[in-house]
Amino acid sequence: MEKIRVGLFGFGRTGKIVANEYLQDSIFSLEWVVRKTHRDKHKFASDLLGYEYEAGKIFSIAEIDDSFFKNNPVDIIVDFASSKAVNYYEKAAFLGIKIISAISNYKKQDLDKLLSLKSRTAVLYSPNITLGINFLLIASQVLQEIAPHADIEIVEEHFREKQGASGTAKKLASILNLNEKTNVNSIRVGGIVGKHEIIFGLQNQTIRLAHDSISRAAFGQGAIFASKWLIKKHKGLYSMEQVITEMFKKHLPVY
Repeated sequence: MEKIRVGLFGFGRTGKIVANEYLQDSIFSLEWVVRKTHRDKHKFASDLLGYEYEAGKIFSIAEIDDSFFKNNPVDIIVDFASSKAVNYYEKAAFLGIKIISAISNYKKQDLDKLLSLKSRTAVLYSPNITLGINFLLIASQVLQEIAPHADIEIVEEHFREKQGASGTAKKLASILNLNEKTNVNSIRVGGIVGKHEIIFGLQNQTIRLAHDSISRAAFGQGAIFASKWLIKKHKGLYSMEQVITEMFKKHLPVY
């Protein structure tokens, strides 16, 4: 079986952990990594992460030209960098390269640009790509259907430096028809990777759905799960929720 060739945008705190997850999975071949700066240019991510073989050649974003994707072919692009990387997707999409974006801070015009590529290739867009969060998205909608009159509040906790409400909290508010400004409560302390809790308040009971990211490796594991799923899909727009929903329906117990 041929390995799935992956190109990764981003080699910061999260990107390095994601790269490490791909390097550990024998199904994948990490072909290259693109980062914003010239730091470690043309070195290999595998070397920098302690492996004794060469994989994931590092390129600067300035090196991405019209021929980059043709000269450095991959099956899937995975983006954990910034919203600006979307400007380079079009050339990849023309070659049929599938795209996974886990970026949470797209401006409208950048998001529109990403979504427009669904007519040329398979695009999976999920601001939070962890398996647990996307299960939480589905479970919260089911619970709201069961208890439509419950008071609902969202509490999200992240590391001190994170600005604004998380993309995941905003998405939760949107799918549950909540006001982002009044129903999303943000806490910024220490080095919390990410925690989201949805509180359903009923007259005689309280139900809490929570997800806690213990390590950024959860993002890499989610990306790997999504990659294995997306490689079999035709052009179109997908989300991690669809991945989980499909698996949920497939394995739903019948009593």
